[in-house]
Amino acid sequence: MDDLGDLVDVNTLAVALISAGGVLGGALGGAVLSQRAVRAQVAEQNRRADREREEGRAEQALQAKRDLYAHLNTAARAYRVAARDAVEAAARGERVDPGLLDGAKEAWAEQYSQAQMALTNDVLQIASALNRSLGVGYSAVKQLPSSPQTDKAYQRARTWFSGPLSDGVYLLRVVLRHDLGVEVDPHFEQTRIQMVAALDSARASLADALAAERRQTV
Repeated sequence: MDDLGDLVDVNTLAVALISAGGVLGGALGGAVLSQRAVRAQVAEQNRRADREREEGRAEQALQAKRDLYAHLNTAARAYRVAARDAVEAAARGERVDPGLLDGAKEAWAEQYSQAQMALTNDVLQIASALNRSLGVGYSAVKQLPSSPQTDKAYQRARTWFSGPLSDGVYLLRVVLRHDLGVEVDPHFEQTRIQMVAALDSARASLADALAAERRQTV
């Protein structure tokens, strides 16, 4: 009987140990699975946070680009309008405040300088062509008082600011909108090339006329 009792005790102990082991193993297994689930959750949260930060940076960069383009476009339009108004005021015999035109010129120069560091090549080509054209227009305004043919000089300036330069400012606005994806025209590339060529040709013609006029007044 003692041997049988001992055998029962051993079996009971074995069952108890097996049961305890199963409970402990289950607990450990559950803990491992729980840790894996936590790690997976943390990893997903980190990935989500990374995506949100990247999206935030992209949105900030896009907004900065929009702001830069808006300021550049505004400065170009203000410069052209100030020059055109100076021509019209002078033609009417009114006193022209040179500070208005010079202020618009400086505002454009500042925006253009900043934009040069951020513009894509296509946009920079337009901005550079417009910058040269605005500069020639400024010279045309400043040269009006010394022109030997006043009527011709005023008409030349009017034509420049209402025609080629107006088209140049418009082209800048359109190319900026294309670069931002706001405006899409599958034929714009060809139009852009043609308009830049026309602007450069008109600018060169005006520059030659101004240079010839200066030689006459020397």
